[in-house]
Amino acid sequence: MADPIPRDSFRAGLLTVLDEIFEHVHGYLLDPGTSLFETLASVSAEEASCPISANCACLAVQVNHVRYYMDLITESGRSGEYKKGDWPASWRVGPVTDAEWHDLIARLRAAYQEVKSFAESNEHWEPNSSAAPSPLWAIAPTTSAKSGRESA
Repeated sequence: MADPIPRDSFRAGLLTVLDEIFEHVHGYLLDPGTSLFETLASVSAEEASCPISANCACLAVQVNHVRYYMDLITESGRSGEYKKGDWPASWRVGPVTDAEWHDLIARLRAAYQEVKSFAESNEHWEPNSSAAPSPLWAIAPTTSAKSGRESA
């Protein structure tokens, strides 16, 4: 059975990956200038309102869905219990105006900041801990003290 990843190492890795995806490319996952917020800054409300393909929702809907998921992670983590989401509602966004698009990006940024703050302060990453949000359990490799089995 492998030893669990030390909490500070896990936290540092998680924060680095979140930072790369959302704000600052470090070269682990993305090319320079392609973080999510850098990319979204170059997209107009009109472009964000157009379906990406015949089988995909528009970018505004995708952004709202990510924001909703991040809000759910934070709510679950802070409450100590998994919150079941209203997933169909997370996809209900119509065409957006410039103001609505900027508001949607601001709400995504706020949700990202909340997840980042939670990751910086949470001390309980064990899958069986009520303080670790279930959506994050899949990326929290630890050994459960209760079961003795390795997770993730």
